[in-house]
Amino acid sequence: MSGAGSRGCGSPVPQRAPWSLVAATAAFYLVSATSVWTAGAEPMSREEKQKLGNQVLEMFDHAYGNYMEHAYPADELMPLTCRGRVRGQEPSRGDVDDALGKFSLTLIDSLDTLVVLNKTKEFEDAVRKVLRDVNLDNDVVVSVFETNIRVLGGLLGGHSLAIMLKEKGEYMQWYNDELLQMAKQLGYKLLPAFNTTSGLPYPRINLKFGIRKPEARTGTETDTCTACAGTLILEFAALSRFTGATIFEEYARKALDFLWEKRQRSSNLVGVTINIHTGDWVRKDSGVGAGIDSYYEYLLKAYVLLGDDSFLERFNTHYDAIMRYISQPPLLLDVHIHKPMLNARTWMDALLAFFPGLQVLKGDIRPAIETHEMLYQVIKKHNFLPEAFTTDFRVHWAQHPLRPEFAESTYFLYKATGDPYYLEVGKTLIENLNKYARVPCGFAAMKDVRTGSHEDRMDSFFLAEMFKYLYLLFADKEDIIFDIEDYIFTTEAHLLPLWLSTTNQSISKKNTTSEYTELDDSNFDWTCPNTQILFPNDPLYAQSIREPLKNVVDKSCPRGIIRVEESFRSGAKPPLRARDFMATNPEHLEILKKMGVSLIHLKDGRVQLVQHAIQAASSIDAEDGLRFMQEMIELSSQQQKEQQLPPRAVQIVSHPFFGRVVLTAGPAQFGLDLSKHKETRGFVASSKPYNGCSELTNPEAVMGKIALIQRGQCMFAEKARNIQNAGAIGGIVIDDNEGSSSDTAPLFQMAGDGKDTDDIKIPMLFLFSKEGSIILDAIREYEEVEVLLSDKAKDRDPEMENEEQSSPENDSQNQSAEQVSSSSQEVDLVDQESSEENSLNSHPESLSSADMDKAVSISPSEQTSNPTENHETTNLNGECTDLDNQLQEQSETEEDSSPNVSWGKKVRPIDSILADWNEDIEAFEMMEKDEL
Repeated sequence: MSGAGSRGCGSPVPQRAPWSLVAATAAFYLVSATSVWTAGAEPMSREEKQKLGNQVLEMFDHAYGNYMEHAYPADELMPLTCRGRVRGQEPSRGDVDDALGKFSLTLIDSLDTLVVLNKTKEFEDAVRKVLRDVNLDNDVVVSVFETNIRVLGGLLGGHSLAIMLKEKGEYMQWYNDELLQMAKQLGYKLLPAFNTTSGLPYPRINLKFGIRKPEARTGTETDTCTACAGTLILEFAALSRFTGATIFEEYARKALDFLWEKRQRSSNLVGVTINIHTGDWVRKDSGVGAGIDSYYEYLLKAYVLLGDDSFLERFNTHYDAIMRYISQPPLLLDVHIHKPMLNARTWMDALLAFFPGLQVLKGDIRPAIETHEMLYQVIKKHNFLPEAFTTDFRVHWAQHPLRPEFAESTYFLYKATGDPYYLEVGKTLIENLNKYARVPCGFAAMKDVRTGSHEDRMDSFFLAEMFKYLYLLFADKEDIIFDIEDYIFTTEAHLLPLWLSTTNQSISKKNTTSEYTELDDSNFDWTCPNTQILFPNDPLYAQSIREPLKNVVDKSCPRGIIRVEESFRSGAKPPLRARDFMATNPEHLEILKKMGVSLIHLKDGRVQLVQHAIQAASSIDAEDGLRFMQEMIELSSQQQKEQQLPPRAVQIVSHPFFGRVVLTAGPAQFGLDLSKHKETRGFVASSKPYNGCSELTNPEAVMGKIALIQRGQCMFAEKARNIQNAGAIGGIVIDDNEGSSSDTAPLFQMAGDGKDTDDIKIPMLFLFSKEGSIILDAIREYEEVEVLLSDKAKDRDPEMENEEQSSPENDSQNQSAEQVSSSSQEVDLVDQESSEENSLNSHPESLSSADMDKAVSISPSEQTSNPTENHETTNLNGECTDLDNQLQEQSETEEDSSPNVSWGKKVRPIDSILADWNEDIEAFEMMEKDEL
């Protein structure tokens, strides 16, 4: 929920004039827009823009109208069941519910959106409802961060536009700062959270009882996220400037000062979570996504709104570190604050989609275009941006709660470049929302972007931000009833007037930044930027940055392929081909470096190749690197093309689960193929011996059932034969590596034993330890556990569920079952999201050419095997190869001859490549607990 704001260069700001979106981009729009239209995408007619703008209005009416009809005064709408979500009346969703305070959250969050969309009458009615119905004195524990950006920000944004409308003389003539008084009341309710030695606020507070009191039920927390403590200054400072009560701005500044002081001095990065009492970093990874995002945003915008140089200096110092360590264009990868050259993870979260918009505000256009285009390619692949995705653009977490950050960055890039390409991007967002998320009672969040399944959820930020940015994208100046450039957007897209910069300035503006670091003034922009530097007057500039990132998606033929053919004719030495690459060859490694290709060592034993074309020695070398990456993808996928099998599902269908728990399972290359035959359903039973490596001693226990066996000590096929001979109708192999999970390890196929396996007729599936323990725990709790083995999850049987729930004999089990069921459902969510079709894969829509970072993962054994046998690579006849067939996802295969020997570790790579392997392993193990 990050936002970006705008101000003009001529705005009255003390000291050196800060600049913002429009200040930085007005000249872009005037100088470059027309040229870019003719050279890039075709300009969109005013009629089509109006049509799309009207479509956004209709979509907002659909969402807002259903909230008011079916949910108000509840905090949020549940669009699948057409009712309101009230805290305490629905099953707890954990921290997500901390945004709900029984204060009609969606209505308050939507106030200034109504004015932006020119719905002034509805705005006036909404303000009256807030004043009449909303109570801020509820006995409920809420998130300080969420309440600040959504409720306090919503009240202040509503007040800002209410006084604007009142000045215009037509609407809100009765208004007398009532929203501001509510905001002040809420501000005082949040202040007790700052009662810590550090000045960092507690993450939660009770609206009625505050902190620490027994009835408050909060105040014992020790940690908070950096964004939670660092995303207060805009709202708190605005409240102080509006009311003259300086205490709010003072507390917010103190929190920002403490975070700045605690930054890691050598890297100038901050961690994700911090101890609010000691100031020690709890999570020491650093990025621009969840947990940190809006901290950076508010440093820059605090300078824009308040005119305090120290905020800009701090932002620029952090930004330099971000671009030095975290940015790997177009990727943004988390690193360790103490070891910033070491990546902390190999996936990115959706919240970083705000960052291109912030880079526009900063004036750094090129990386903004690159990252935005990369994100757009992910969206084109999955229709929405998944909550997390890997560096090779696989889904890591599959949910999408209708987040607005990508729409936000799209809007600001359009304002910066005037390129109608971004109008087409916005059009795609509108089409996808209507096609995939729209339901009769509003818009439903996506539970899984791959399957299109919905979640009964429509967050307030969807109305506060998404429709605001989409409408502004297509609106002309005359379509908005006020000048949007007179306001800055908060992270929740609430509007605060820029004239606050000269109002009630009673806060000391001591510049403390230089006390901590020696600053390079060349990194600071004190005036509106030179447009010729930030955005050259070149009609092909933006298109030239984007084009390589969609090269593979558009199936355009890379010029490097043709150049290879020419090099043969000229007698020059041809570039390195993927089929010839040997990781043990130092000369090959040097060539990779020249092509901008680097090696990343993954914690699961694979080595990932990533291309940063900007790091290549020349544009020709970058093209060679692009071709090499495409060939490597094709080569690796062909190695497994004949063996590919998608993940399977183990679904617990007995009481009290009723099909709600679905575990992601690895398939076998032998036995019954569940994709071609009806699923197998039966009760489970453990085999004896548990490893299944000899004739079973309990055949009567597994007869007609699905046998559970442990991995290790013999081949998978041998286990299958033993349980089949005992009369089992199926088998589930559970990993013996305690703690393993499909969340963190790629699935693989169970391989045969090198013999004819046609005699195995039963289905066999593999579960990691975490998933297998769900079944084992259920057996201990309920004894009789029935599962369904299938190629994908089946709809649960509501009749059976109703019958079981209504049965008196089951009533005594409800309480104990509830806990296990809840835990299992949580695993179900993660498992479904982690069921990618494995190891090496790169999606056509996600890969780049010349200027894009390309990534491909290979195992160490792949690197040193002879890849020249029966492998075709990209042809050299100048024709484009059909990449749709080339870029299939690879499934790893693994023999089970030893539980401690994995397929990916058969060959040890060259020492010079893996010299820091042990250090990386330790770091990744340290990060295991740091999943979002």
